[in-house]
Amino acid sequence: MSRQVKVMLAVVVILVLLIPVLAACPPPRPIEPVIEPVEEVPKIKIGVIGPMEFIHGEHKWAGAEMAAEEINAAGGVNVGGVMREIELVRADSNEILCVIDAAIAMDRLITVDEVDFVVGGFRPEAVLAMQEVMADHRVIFLGTGADHPELNMRVAADYERYRYWFRVTPVNSAYLGRANFALVTMVADVIRKELGILMPKVALMVEEGVWADPVIAAAEEELPLLLMEVIGAWRPSGEATDVTAELTAIKAAGAHMILTVLSGPVGLVYARQWGELEIPAASVGINLEAHEMGFWEATGGKGEYEMTLNLIGRVEITEETIPFFDQFVERFGEYPIYTAAGTYDALFILKEAIQRAGTVDSDAVVIELAKTDFVGVGGRVVFTGMDSPHPHDVIWGPGYVTGLGTQWRDGGLVVVWPDGRAVLGDRVWEGVRYAGTVDYELPPWMVEYWKGG
Repeated sequence: MSRQVKVMLAVVVILVLLIPVLAACPPPRPIEPVIEPVEEVPKIKIGVIGPMEFIHGEHKWAGAEMAAEEINAAGGVNVGGVMREIELVRADSNEILCVIDAAIAMDRLITVDEVDFVVGGFRPEAVLAMQEVMADHRVIFLGTGADHPELNMRVAADYERYRYWFRVTPVNSAYLGRANFALVTMVADVIRKELGILMPKVALMVEEGVWADPVIAAAEEELPLLLMEVIGAWRPSGEATDVTAELTAIKAAGAHMILTVLSGPVGLVYARQWGELEIPAASVGINLEAHEMGFWEATGGKGEYEMTLNLIGRVEITEETIPFFDQFVERFGEYPIYTAAGTYDALFILKEAIQRAGTVDSDAVVIELAKTDFVGVGGRVVFTGMDSPHPHDVIWGPGYVTGLGTQWRDGGLVVVWPDGRAVLGDRVWEGVRYAGTVDYELPPWMVEYWKGG
Protein backbone atom coordinates (compact mmCIF):
# COMPACT_ATOMS: atom_id res chain seq x y z
CA MET A 1 0.00 0.00 0.00
CA SER A 2 1.42 3.33 -1.03
CA ARG A 3 2.08 6.13 1.44
CA GLN A 4 -0.57 8.34 -0.23
CA VAL A 5 -3.26 5.69 0.19
CA LYS A 6 -2.33 5.19 3.86
CA VAL A 7 -2.74 8.95 4.53
CA MET A 8 -6.16 9.03 2.87
CA LEU A 9 -7.33 6.03 4.89
CA ALA A 10 -6.17 7.68 8.13
CA VAL A 11 -8.12 10.82 7.29
CA VAL A 12 -11.27 8.77 6.59
CA VAL A 13 -10.91 6.90 9.90
CA ILE A 14 -10.51 10.17 11.84
CA LEU A 15 -13.61 11.68 10.20
CA VAL A 16 -15.64 8.57 10.99
CA LEU A 17 -14.58 8.72 14.61
CA LEU A 18 -15.48 12.47 14.85
CA ILE A 19 -19.02 12.11 13.45
CA PRO A 20 -20.69 11.15 16.80
CA VAL A 21 -18.71 13.80 18.63
CA LEU A 22 -19.70 16.53 16.21
CA ALA A 23 -23.32 15.35 16.29
CA ALA A 24 -23.37 15.71 20.10
CA CYS A 25 -22.08 19.30 20.03
CA PRO A 26 -24.67 22.10 19.93
CA PRO A 27 -24.54 24.51 17.02
CA PRO A 28 -22.43 27.60 17.62
CA ARG A 29 -24.30 30.43 19.41
CA PRO A 30 -24.89 33.55 17.38
CA ILE A 31 -23.01 36.63 18.50
CA GLU A 32 -25.44 38.87 20.40
CA PRO A 33 -25.08 42.65 20.46
CA VAL A 34 -24.01 44.17 23.79
CA ILE A 35 -26.91 46.17 25.36
CA GLU A 36 -25.98 48.74 27.96
CA PRO A 37 -28.33 48.67 31.02
CA VAL A 38 -30.77 51.62 31.16
CA GLU A 39 -30.26 53.68 34.30
CA GLU A 40 -33.49 53.99 36.32
CA VAL A 41 -34.73 57.55 36.78
CA PRO A 42 -34.53 58.33 40.52
CA LYS A 43 -37.72 59.35 42.26
CA ILE A 44 -38.07 62.59 44.21
CA LYS A 45 -38.31 61.54 47.85
CA ILE A 46 -40.50 63.72 50.05
CA GLY A 47 -40.71 63.13 53.79
CA VAL A 48 -44.09 63.69 55.43
CA ILE A 49 -43.58 64.30 59.15
CA GLY A 50 -46.21 64.74 61.83
CA PRO A 51 -47.93 63.15 64.85
CA MET A 52 -49.19 60.15 62.90
CA GLU A 53 -51.11 58.68 65.86
CA PHE A 54 -53.31 61.77 65.87
CA ILE A 55 -55.65 63.20 63.25
CA HIS A 56 -53.30 66.13 62.58
CA GLY A 57 -50.66 63.73 61.29
CA GLU A 58 -53.03 61.24 59.69
CA HIS A 59 -54.53 63.99 57.56
CA LYS A 60 -51.10 65.26 56.51
CA TRP A 61 -50.33 61.81 55.15
CA ALA A 62 -53.74 61.52 53.48
CA GLY A 63 -53.36 64.89 51.76
CA ALA A 64 -49.82 64.02 50.64
CA GLU A 65 -50.99 60.67 49.23
CA MET A 66 -53.72 62.34 47.19
CA ALA A 67 -51.33 64.93 45.76
CA ALA A 68 -48.53 62.45 44.99
CA GLU A 69 -50.93 60.10 43.22
CA GLU A 70 -52.29 62.92 41.07
CA ILE A 71 -48.82 64.23 40.21
CA ASN A 72 -47.48 60.76 39.34
CA ALA A 73 -50.56 59.90 37.29
CA ALA A 74 -49.88 63.01 35.20
CA GLY A 75 -46.31 61.87 34.53
CA GLY A 76 -44.52 63.18 37.59
CA VAL A 77 -42.33 66.27 37.99
CA ASN A 78 -40.42 67.70 35.03
CA VAL A 79 -36.89 68.19 36.34
CA GLY A 80 -34.76 69.74 33.62
CA GLY A 81 -36.56 67.75 30.92
CA VAL A 82 -36.62 64.46 32.84
CA MET A 83 -39.94 63.27 34.28
CA ARG A 84 -39.48 62.01 37.84
CA GLU A 85 -42.14 60.46 40.08
CA ILE A 86 -42.68 61.35 43.73
CA GLU A 87 -42.03 58.83 46.50
CA LEU A 88 -43.42 59.62 49.94
CA VAL A 89 -41.68 58.65 53.17
CA ARG A 90 -43.82 58.65 56.33
CA ALA A 91 -42.33 59.78 59.66
CA ASP A 92 -44.12 59.80 63.01
CA SER A 93 -42.78 62.80 64.90
CA ASN A 94 -44.63 61.99 68.16
CA GLU A 95 -44.32 65.74 68.68
CA ILE A 96 -47.52 66.15 70.67
CA LEU A 97 -45.98 64.00 73.40
CA CYS A 98 -42.22 64.51 72.96
CA VAL A 99 -40.30 67.31 71.24
CA ILE A 100 -37.05 65.30 71.23
CA ASP A 101 -38.73 62.52 69.25
CA ALA A 102 -39.63 65.05 66.57
CA ALA A 103 -36.03 66.17 66.06
CA ILE A 104 -34.86 62.54 65.91
CA ALA A 105 -37.55 61.65 63.34
CA MET A 106 -36.54 64.65 61.22
CA ASP A 107 -32.88 63.66 61.33
CA ARG A 108 -33.72 60.08 60.34
CA LEU A 109 -35.73 61.29 57.36
CA ILE A 110 -32.76 63.23 56.05
CA THR A 111 -29.79 61.04 56.97
CA VAL A 112 -31.25 57.53 56.72
CA ASP A 113 -34.18 57.81 54.33
CA GLU A 114 -32.28 60.45 52.33
CA VAL A 115 -35.34 62.50 51.39
CA ASP A 116 -34.97 65.47 49.07
CA PHE A 117 -37.64 67.60 50.78
CA VAL A 118 -39.80 67.56 53.93
CA VAL A 119 -43.39 68.70 54.54
CA GLY A 120 -45.34 68.69 57.80
CA GLY A 121 -44.83 69.62 61.45
CA PHE A 122 -47.52 70.55 63.98
CA ARG A 123 -46.47 71.63 67.47
CA PRO A 124 -44.45 74.89 67.33
CA GLU A 125 -41.87 73.81 69.96
CA ALA A 126 -41.22 70.64 67.98
CA VAL A 127 -41.03 72.43 64.65
CA LEU A 128 -38.44 74.83 66.09
CA ALA A 129 -36.30 71.77 66.85
CA MET A 130 -36.96 70.32 63.39
CA GLN A 131 -35.84 73.59 61.84
CA GLU A 132 -32.40 73.13 63.37
CA VAL A 133 -32.05 69.75 61.68
CA MET A 134 -33.34 71.26 58.43
CA ALA A 135 -30.79 74.05 58.61
CA ASP A 136 -27.87 71.75 59.45
CA HIS A 137 -28.59 69.63 56.36
CA ARG A 138 -29.86 72.42 54.08
CA VAL A 139 -33.06 70.57 53.21
CA ILE A 140 -36.25 72.47 52.32
CA PHE A 141 -39.04 72.15 54.91
CA LEU A 142 -42.58 73.26 54.05
CA GLY A 143 -44.60 73.72 57.25
CA THR A 144 -48.19 72.48 57.21
CA GLY A 145 -49.32 72.68 60.81
CA ALA A 146 -47.48 75.03 63.18
CA ASP A 147 -48.60 78.66 63.49
CA HIS A 148 -46.04 80.47 65.69
CA PRO A 149 -44.56 83.65 64.13
CA GLU A 150 -41.09 82.81 65.56
CA LEU A 151 -40.76 80.04 62.98
CA ASN A 152 -40.62 82.67 60.23
CA MET A 153 -38.94 85.42 62.21
CA ARG A 154 -35.92 83.12 62.21
CA VAL A 155 -35.73 83.51 58.45
CA ALA A 156 -35.45 87.27 58.89
CA ALA A 157 -32.87 86.97 61.67
CA ASP A 158 -30.59 84.48 59.88
CA TYR A 159 -31.59 84.03 56.25
CA GLU A 160 -28.58 81.94 55.25
CA ARG A 161 -29.37 79.32 57.86
CA TYR A 162 -33.19 79.25 57.92
CA ARG A 163 -34.13 80.18 54.33
CA TYR A 164 -35.17 76.56 53.68
CA TRP A 165 -38.34 77.04 55.78
CA PHE A 166 -41.69 78.13 54.27
CA ARG A 167 -45.09 78.02 55.99
CA VAL A 168 -47.98 76.87 53.77
CA THR A 169 -50.59 76.45 56.51
CA PRO A 170 -51.94 77.70 58.85
CA VAL A 171 -51.53 81.47 58.75
CA ASN A 172 -49.43 82.58 61.70
CA SER A 173 -51.03 82.93 65.10
CA ALA A 174 -51.14 86.73 64.97
CA TYR A 175 -53.47 86.52 61.98
CA LEU A 176 -55.38 83.59 63.47
CA GLY A 177 -56.03 85.80 66.47
CA ARG A 178 -57.42 88.55 64.25
CA ALA A 179 -59.59 86.05 62.41
CA ASN A 180 -60.82 84.71 65.74
CA PHE A 181 -61.80 88.19 66.89
CA ALA A 182 -63.59 88.66 63.55
CA LEU A 183 -65.77 85.63 64.37
CA VAL A 184 -66.45 87.00 67.86
CA THR A 185 -67.41 90.38 66.39
CA MET A 186 -69.82 88.74 63.95
CA VAL A 187 -71.52 86.79 66.77
CA ALA A 188 -71.64 89.89 68.99
CA ASP A 189 -73.44 91.76 66.22
CA VAL A 190 -76.04 88.96 65.98
CA ILE A 191 -76.51 89.07 69.77
CA ARG A 192 -77.07 92.83 69.64
CA LYS A 193 -79.51 92.53 66.77
CA GLU A 194 -81.55 89.54 67.97
CA LEU A 195 -81.34 89.92 71.77
CA GLY A 196 -80.91 93.67 72.16
CA ILE A 197 -77.79 93.23 74.34
CA LEU A 198 -75.54 96.14 73.42
CA MET A 199 -72.45 95.17 75.46
CA PRO A 200 -72.15 91.35 75.30
CA LYS A 201 -70.23 89.70 78.13
CA VAL A 202 -67.50 87.30 77.02
CA ALA A 203 -66.01 84.42 79.03
CA LEU A 204 -62.64 83.01 77.94
CA MET A 205 -62.34 79.22 77.86
CA VAL A 206 -58.64 78.86 77.08
CA GLU A 207 -56.76 75.59 77.33
CA GLU A 208 -53.77 75.47 79.69
CA GLY A 209 -50.49 76.03 77.90
CA VAL A 210 -47.95 78.76 77.26
CA TRP A 211 -48.91 78.82 73.58
CA ALA A 212 -52.44 80.00 74.50
CA ASP A 213 -51.48 82.63 77.10
CA PRO A 214 -51.25 85.53 74.59
CA VAL A 215 -54.91 85.02 73.64
CA ILE A 216 -56.05 86.12 77.09
CA ALA A 217 -53.97 89.29 77.06
CA ALA A 218 -55.12 90.11 73.51
CA ALA A 219 -58.79 89.49 74.35
CA GLU A 220 -58.65 91.63 77.49
CA GLU A 221 -57.12 94.45 75.46
CA GLU A 222 -59.06 94.18 72.19
CA LEU A 223 -62.60 93.09 73.08
CA PRO A 224 -63.52 96.19 75.16
CA LEU A 225 -62.56 98.27 72.13
CA LEU A 226 -65.09 96.22 70.17
CA LEU A 227 -67.80 96.98 72.75
CA MET A 228 -67.60 93.67 74.60
CA GLU A 229 -66.85 92.98 78.27
CA VAL A 230 -64.44 90.23 79.31
CA ILE A 231 -65.77 88.70 82.53
CA GLY A 232 -63.06 86.14 83.27
CA ALA A 233 -60.82 83.36 82.01
CA TRP A 234 -61.16 79.64 82.70
CA ARG A 235 -58.15 77.38 81.95
CA PRO A 236 -58.98 73.65 81.71
CA SER A 237 -56.33 71.07 80.88
CA GLY A 238 -56.20 69.98 77.25
CA GLU A 239 -56.97 66.45 78.48
CA ALA A 240 -59.71 67.40 80.98
CA THR A 241 -62.62 64.95 81.15
CA ASP A 242 -65.09 67.28 82.88
CA VAL A 243 -65.61 71.05 82.61
CA THR A 244 -68.98 71.22 84.37
CA ALA A 245 -67.58 73.49 87.10
CA GLU A 246 -66.17 75.93 84.55
CA LEU A 247 -69.37 76.03 82.52
CA THR A 248 -71.54 76.46 85.61
CA ALA A 249 -69.38 79.38 86.75
CA ILE A 250 -69.55 80.95 83.28
CA LYS A 251 -73.34 80.78 83.30
CA ALA A 252 -73.47 82.27 86.80
CA ALA A 253 -71.25 85.13 85.64
CA GLY A 254 -73.85 86.07 83.04
CA ALA A 255 -71.81 85.39 79.92
CA HIS A 256 -73.47 85.90 76.53
CA MET A 257 -70.55 84.39 74.65
CA ILE A 258 -67.72 81.93 75.31
CA LEU A 259 -64.49 82.54 73.39
CA THR A 260 -62.77 79.16 73.08
CA VAL A 261 -59.13 78.30 72.44
CA LEU A 262 -59.07 74.50 72.66
CA SER A 263 -56.78 72.12 70.76
CA GLY A 264 -56.95 68.89 72.80
CA PRO A 265 -59.61 66.27 73.63
CA VAL A 266 -61.15 68.70 76.12
CA GLY A 267 -62.81 70.28 73.07
CA LEU A 268 -65.16 67.31 72.80
CA VAL A 269 -65.91 67.31 76.53
CA TYR A 270 -66.56 71.03 76.52
CA ALA A 271 -68.90 71.01 73.51
CA ARG A 272 -70.92 68.05 74.77
CA GLN A 273 -71.40 69.50 78.27
CA TRP A 274 -72.09 72.99 76.88
CA GLY A 275 -75.00 71.50 74.91
CA GLU A 276 -76.18 69.15 77.65
CA LEU A 277 -76.32 71.95 80.20
CA GLU A 278 -77.76 74.38 77.61
CA ILE A 279 -75.40 77.12 78.70
CA PRO A 280 -77.05 80.33 77.44
CA ALA A 281 -73.88 81.67 75.81
CA ALA A 282 -72.83 81.37 72.18
CA SER A 283 -69.69 79.28 71.76
CA VAL A 284 -67.19 80.66 69.23
CA GLY A 285 -63.42 80.55 68.74
CA ILE A 286 -60.97 77.71 68.16
CA ASN A 287 -61.94 74.12 68.90
CA LEU A 288 -59.84 71.72 66.81
CA GLU A 289 -61.96 68.73 67.80
CA ALA A 290 -64.94 70.41 66.12
CA HIS A 291 -63.17 70.12 62.74
CA GLU A 292 -63.70 66.35 62.64
CA MET A 293 -66.68 64.52 61.16
CA GLY A 294 -66.73 62.32 64.28
CA PHE A 295 -67.44 65.37 66.44
CA TRP A 296 -71.20 64.98 66.03
CA GLU A 297 -71.28 61.39 67.22
CA ALA A 298 -68.68 61.98 69.95
CA THR A 299 -70.82 64.74 71.45
CA GLY A 300 -74.06 62.83 70.99
CA GLY A 301 -75.34 65.70 68.87
CA LYS A 302 -74.96 68.07 71.82
CA GLY A 303 -72.26 70.01 69.97
CA GLU A 304 -74.81 71.53 67.61
CA TYR A 305 -74.29 75.28 67.15
CA GLU A 306 -70.63 75.02 68.21
CA MET A 307 -68.60 77.39 66.04
CA THR A 308 -64.89 77.20 65.33
CA LEU A 309 -62.26 78.91 63.25
CA ASN A 310 -61.29 76.65 60.37
CA LEU A 311 -59.22 76.75 57.19
CA ILE A 312 -61.13 74.34 54.97
CA GLY A 313 -64.82 73.73 54.34
CA ARG A 314 -67.23 72.81 51.56
CA VAL A 315 -67.47 76.24 49.96
CA GLU A 316 -65.91 77.72 46.82
CA ILE A 317 -62.78 79.29 48.26
CA THR A 318 -61.30 78.41 44.86
CA GLU A 319 -62.34 76.06 42.06
CA GLU A 320 -60.15 73.41 43.70
CA THR A 321 -61.81 73.41 47.13
CA ILE A 322 -65.05 71.47 46.72
CA PRO A 323 -63.60 68.75 44.44
CA PHE A 324 -60.81 68.15 46.97
CA PHE A 325 -63.24 68.21 49.91
CA ASP A 326 -65.63 65.72 48.30
CA GLN A 327 -62.86 63.39 47.15
CA PHE A 328 -61.34 63.37 50.65
CA VAL A 329 -64.68 62.57 52.31
CA GLU A 330 -65.42 59.79 49.80
CA ARG A 331 -61.97 58.23 50.20
CA PHE A 332 -61.34 58.59 53.93
CA GLY A 333 -64.82 59.04 55.44
CA GLU A 334 -63.70 62.22 57.24
CA TYR A 335 -63.93 65.95 56.75
CA PRO A 336 -60.43 67.10 55.81
CA ILE A 337 -58.83 69.30 58.45
CA TYR A 338 -56.42 72.08 57.57
CA THR A 339 -53.33 69.86 57.70
CA ALA A 340 -54.78 67.70 54.90
CA ALA A 341 -55.53 70.61 52.59
CA GLY A 342 -52.25 72.37 53.40
CA THR A 343 -50.09 69.30 52.77
CA TYR A 344 -51.94 68.58 49.54
CA ASP A 345 -51.26 72.13 48.34
CA ALA A 346 -47.65 71.99 49.58
CA LEU A 347 -46.76 69.15 47.21
CA PHE A 348 -48.10 71.02 44.20
CA ILE A 349 -46.32 74.20 45.30
CA LEU A 350 -43.10 72.22 45.58
CA LYS A 351 -43.67 70.59 42.19
CA GLU A 352 -44.04 73.98 40.48
CA ALA A 353 -40.92 75.38 42.18
CA ILE A 354 -38.82 72.34 41.18
CA GLN A 355 -39.98 72.60 37.58
CA ARG A 356 -39.13 76.30 37.43
CA ALA A 357 -35.71 75.61 38.96
CA GLY A 358 -35.07 72.63 36.68
CA THR A 359 -33.36 70.83 39.56
CA VAL A 360 -33.96 69.42 43.03
CA ASP A 361 -31.04 71.38 44.46
CA SER A 362 -32.32 73.08 47.62
CA ASP A 363 -30.66 76.44 47.05
CA ALA A 364 -32.11 76.73 43.56
CA VAL A 365 -35.58 75.59 44.62
CA VAL A 366 -35.65 78.07 47.54
CA ILE A 367 -35.33 80.93 45.07
CA GLU A 368 -38.31 79.64 43.09
CA LEU A 369 -40.42 78.90 46.18
CA ALA A 370 -40.09 82.55 47.17
CA LYS A 371 -41.80 83.44 43.85
CA THR A 372 -44.81 81.20 44.55
CA ASP A 373 -48.23 82.43 43.44
CA PHE A 374 -50.40 79.32 43.64
CA VAL A 375 -54.17 78.92 43.71
CA GLY A 376 -54.87 75.83 45.77
CA VAL A 377 -57.50 74.22 47.94
CA GLY A 378 -57.21 76.69 50.82
CA GLY A 379 -56.88 79.86 48.77
CA ARG A 380 -54.21 81.75 46.85
CA VAL A 381 -50.81 81.03 48.40
CA VAL A 382 -48.23 83.81 48.15
CA PHE A 383 -45.30 84.02 50.57
CA THR A 384 -44.20 87.15 52.38
CA GLY A 385 -40.86 88.63 51.27
CA MET A 386 -37.74 89.68 53.14
CA ASP A 387 -39.32 93.08 53.79
CA SER A 388 -41.71 91.33 56.19
CA PRO A 389 -40.88 90.69 59.87
CA HIS A 390 -41.75 87.04 59.18
CA PRO A 391 -40.55 86.13 55.65
CA HIS A 392 -41.61 82.96 53.82
CA ASP A 393 -45.01 83.09 55.56
CA VAL A 394 -48.35 82.59 53.84
CA ILE A 395 -50.19 85.89 53.31
CA TRP A 396 -53.54 86.26 55.11
CA GLY A 397 -56.43 88.36 53.85
CA PRO A 398 -58.99 88.84 51.06
CA GLY A 399 -57.69 87.48 47.78
CA TYR A 400 -55.20 85.20 49.53
CA VAL A 401 -55.82 82.75 52.40
CA THR A 402 -58.64 83.97 54.65
CA GLY A 403 -59.63 81.01 56.79
CA LEU A 404 -63.24 80.20 57.57
CA GLY A 405 -65.72 80.21 60.42
CA THR A 406 -67.64 76.92 60.57
CA GLN A 407 -70.67 75.95 62.67
CA TRP A 408 -72.27 72.57 63.43
CA ARG A 409 -75.89 72.47 62.30
CA ASP A 410 -78.20 69.49 61.78
CA GLY A 411 -75.36 66.99 62.02
CA GLY A 412 -73.07 68.70 59.53
CA LEU A 413 -70.43 71.42 59.39
CA VAL A 414 -71.43 74.58 57.51
CA VAL A 415 -69.44 77.71 56.69
CA VAL A 416 -70.72 80.99 58.20
CA TRP A 417 -67.70 83.33 57.80
CA PRO A 418 -66.48 85.41 55.94
CA ASP A 419 -70.00 86.79 55.75
CA GLY A 420 -69.41 89.63 53.30
CA ARG A 421 -69.09 92.39 55.89
CA ALA A 422 -66.12 94.47 57.04
CA VAL A 423 -63.82 92.79 59.56
CA LEU A 424 -62.77 94.80 62.61
CA GLY A 425 -63.38 97.99 60.67
CA ASP A 426 -61.35 96.82 57.66
CA ARG A 427 -63.59 97.51 54.65
CA VAL A 428 -61.48 95.39 52.25
CA TRP A 429 -63.40 92.40 53.59
CA GLU A 430 -66.72 93.74 52.34
CA GLY A 431 -68.17 91.39 49.74
CA VAL A 432 -65.93 88.47 50.71
CA ARG A 433 -68.41 85.63 51.04
CA TYR A 434 -67.73 82.29 49.39
CA ALA A 435 -70.46 80.49 47.45
CA GLY A 436 -72.06 77.98 49.81
CA THR A 437 -71.75 80.14 52.94
CA VAL A 438 -74.84 80.38 55.18
CA ASP A 439 -75.84 82.82 57.93
CA TYR A 440 -74.74 82.18 61.52
CA GLU A 441 -77.42 81.11 64.03
CA LEU A 442 -77.53 81.52 67.81
CA PRO A 443 -78.40 78.39 69.84
CA PRO A 444 -82.20 78.42 70.29
CA TRP A 445 -81.94 77.71 74.03
CA MET A 446 -79.80 80.83 74.38
CA VAL A 447 -82.37 82.96 72.55
CA GLU A 448 -85.16 81.57 74.73
CA TYR A 449 -83.13 82.15 77.94
CA TRP A 450 -82.32 85.78 77.30
CA LYS A 451 -85.59 86.78 75.68
CA GLY A 452 -87.58 84.96 78.34
CA GLY A 453 -85.48 86.44 81.14
